[in-house]
Amino acid sequence: MALTYQTAGESHGPGLLAIVNGLPAGMAVDLDFINAELARRQGGYGRGGRQNIETDIAEVLSGVRNGRTIGSPVAMRIVNRDSRMDDAKRTPPVYTPRPGHADLAGSVKYLTTDCRATLERASARETAARVAAGALARCLLRQIAGAPDSPGVPIEAFGFTRSVHAEVSGVIVTEQSWRGLRSARDASETYCPDEEATARQREVIRRAKVEKTTVGGVVECHVFGLPPGAGSTMDWRDRLDSRIAAAVMGVQAIKGVEFGLGFECAARFGHEVHDPIGFDRSRVGAPSLGFVRSTNNAGGTEGGMTNGAPLVVRAAMKPISTLLRGMPSVDLNTKADAPSAYERSDVCAVPAASVVIENVVAFEVARVLREKFAGDSLVEIQDQYARFMAFARRLPLEDPQIEASDLNPPVKNEPRQA
Repeated sequence: MALTYQTAGESHGPGLLAIVNGLPAGMAVDLDFINAELARRQGGYGRGGRQNIETDIAEVLSGVRNGRTIGSPVAMRIVNRDSRMDDAKRTPPVYTPRPGHADLAGSVKYLTTDCRATLERASARETAARVAAGALARCLLRQIAGAPDSPGVPIEAFGFTRSVHAEVSGVIVTEQSWRGLRSARDASETYCPDEEATARQREVIRRAKVEKTTVGGVVECHVFGLPPGAGSTMDWRDRLDSRIAAAVMGVQAIKGVEFGLGFECAARFGHEVHDPIGFDRSRVGAPSLGFVRSTNNAGGTEGGMTNGAPLVVRAAMKPISTLLRGMPSVDLNTKADAPSAYERSDVCAVPAASVVIENVVAFEVARVLREKFAGDSLVEIQDQYARFMAFARRLPLEDPQIEASDLNPPVKNEPRQA
């Protein structure tokens, strides 16, 4: 069964819904983790007053029994405390569209001069539901490599702020350092695991607030523990990088996506771009199967598939479209010049975007792994994963140098504990 999700809800409606289909039965659902991700999405320096009103908590409505999935769709609801979409006084019609927002295009599309209907759904408030769906899928990623007594390595994602405006962090993320960097990120007001860069980024956001404007930046996500071969090169629709790129571009205010070196590849020669392949027999038990790279310019994907190196995705977020100073616009009823409307908004949402991207990337990774390792229950998927890895480590199957002790044994037929 394909792993998919659907969101519903408007910014000032009663709430948001996330419906996730395709999760196997028997998967432990870490609701505390999901809610912690929702809380992180609400944080970060530069966020607006809405975050002082809302306390985003996922309420599971279906698909879970005694903390584990039962194979049916999982529905989660996030209540909006600021629910006033039908209150004409508190959410009046909007006739002057904001440059950079969906207001104008949506009004024309739906043949109305009131931008309200479009902006309520176009709002980034919707990403709370996507974070909930992604965090739920990450519960699968943490369990797919095997039962508690297996040597499998959990698949984990790490997202952070790389830059705000022109203030860029040079922090280097590796398989060895990322857990320590996660603590530094969580202590940062901009979700950047670099204390000096955080201070500079905070100052840029502060100045933007004083000047009644907004700022964007770049967020980055790494996924660790992936084996080679997730995704497919046989059909463009199944390429992991194209699916991730589509999911990330679908996040509000994202204007560019790259993997590894990304656009920098265009300014280099081939020998400066492609990652040399080596083999370290002592690391055959790792998810990379012993294949090693001295660089990761490809960002962990080649030919639309993972190559055993960490997945590295970067996204550029434009400044939020709602400016307190306003922008030149027109009244859609009279066509006369008028300043753009103001909706309560953020000065900078880059830290929040890093949480959103981390979770939407993780969902796409879970999707391709769910496709490769089929089964109605978690134990079936774990067994398939372990067997695939065992076969892959034996390539060529008659290689006498790879001992049986190097291989992952099949997982026991037990559900993984939380």
